[in-house]
Amino acid sequence: MRVLVTGATGYIGGRLVPLLLEQGYEVTVLVRDPRRAVRRPWSDEVKIRRGDLLDPASLEHAFDGIDTAYYLVHSMYAGADFAARDREAASNVARAARGLPRLVYLGGLLPREGPAPSAHLASRAETGRLLRDALPVTEIRAGPIIGSGSASFEMVRYLTERLPIMIAPRWILNDVQPIGVKDVLRYLVLAAELPPLGVVEVGADVLSFREMMLQYAHVRGLHRVIIPVPVLAPSLAARWVGAVTPLPNSIAVPLIQGVVNTVVADTRRARELFPSIEPMSYRESVSKALTRSTTQQVETAWSDALNAWPSYELSDREGLIREIRTVASGATPTQLYETVASLGGDRGWLAWNWAWKLRGLLDRLVGGPGLRRGRRHATVLLPGEAVDFWRVEVSEPPHRLRLRAEMKVPGRAWLQWDVASSPTGSTLAQTATFAPRGLGGALYWYLLYPVHKAIFSAMARAIARSAEAASSGQR
Repeated sequence: MRVLVTGATGYIGGRLVPLLLEQGYEVTVLVRDPRRAVRRPWSDEVKIRRGDLLDPASLEHAFDGIDTAYYLVHSMYAGADFAARDREAASNVARAARGLPRLVYLGGLLPREGPAPSAHLASRAETGRLLRDALPVTEIRAGPIIGSGSASFEMVRYLTERLPIMIAPRWILNDVQPIGVKDVLRYLVLAAELPPLGVVEVGADVLSFREMMLQYAHVRGLHRVIIPVPVLAPSLAARWVGAVTPLPNSIAVPLIQGVVNTVVADTRRARELFPSIEPMSYRESVSKALTRSTTQQVETAWSDALNAWPSYELSDREGLIREIRTVASGATPTQLYETVASLGGDRGWLAWNWAWKLRGLLDRLVGGPGLRRGRRHATVLLPGEAVDFWRVEVSEPPHRLRLRAEMKVPGRAWLQWDVASSPTGSTLAQTATFAPRGLGGALYWYLLYPVHKAIFSAMARAIARSAEAASSGQR
């Protein structure tokens, strides 16, 4: 079977691809930036094709010869126009994939009663409808997905871990129906072997969001008190989640809006059509997610999605301000690169960590991601991944790593490290680049130049020392 996967570098797609390969399928991944697919564990086993669902020309012939396509793309983090973007993307695929035998789409559960669904859930439903009207579709509808690195799991985890006593809105007593990511993936894989099924709703335990937090606390051995009160509008609650958890408001808002109404699946068709799948309990999904998180086995994370942040290219042109620092190290080039690639997250930035934390706090206050996103893996960075308030733009071990800033700044900024061998070990060239936006951007850079100079100089020296210490320990 020839399979095409859109959203292959996202949270679900990145986990689905290796499972399809295990089935012996011939897999093609359609990605906006092919660099994001290279160096994935499965990159050598798939065909990588550049394509953007918002660019009809790039989809020409993309579905030719394909037996099953997976639609795992949405624009919920792309700003106020996300619904229009989702509509345009679905319409483009509907036209480009005419004649496709089967398309599998992962959508979201809708409330059966009460207020209208949130704008995000409504957009997911509209996407499914546009695809079903034009193509033979299996639409798997799921509620909160629980797995290591998933946005829903991270929201539950951080709220429960950080708040011993919570004053929460009364609607956290509404029923929802989470499901483990492993089970979602099983439905998606098996859907490729069945004829188009239309809408299939899936889910595991029916429980309230309050019960989700209390069960998480029980698994972790924590005692938590959650007091529902008839206040806190969803928008305010989402901003509170954005302040307490690593999730920015652009993600917290749709997650909160998804539990404001009672949203429960009708799983009768799922049981009939997929009799081999017995979804694991919510408690088991939490235990598995915790185990994978603590053992550094998180395959993909919510922050892998790029929709919220434009992809810029670093290029040599007028208007760029560069600071280049070169230091020598007695470490090998490989060890020096590995030290660079381990920056951020729990380890921090090796120098002036208090200043990095302060910068992260200020960024969060103005709506940026801050340092709360951390990193997926302690030592491995892949193109497109998030590292605190940076995004990996280039990862070419053991020679080059480039990060693009996603904190709020009046311009665009990058940090790049180039590693080369030398007669005494290796050299590190660290380049800070800033493309200011107007006079305000230039003033921002030069007013902070003394601070940047101290921090970046200290960081380059600290990287060299840390790599040398690691090399000595290995020897």
